[in-house]
Amino acid sequence: MTDPEDTYDCETCGTSVAVADARRSEPFGDLDPDTWQTLNCPRCGDRLATVLVGDE
Repeated sequence: MTDPEDTYDCETCGTSVAVADARRSEPFGDLDPDTWQTLNCPRCGDRLATVLVGDE
């Protein structure tokens, strides 16, 4: 079972997506892509969250 803290609910299609299953892309704006990634729904492609992936 997936930990609820490791899932995001897509507001567009209603799918519950585990972090491991999300599609990853570069973040919007001037955020460093080595530090931040955008998680996208694998079903509809909508943005789920932008998460810290590098060292602060």
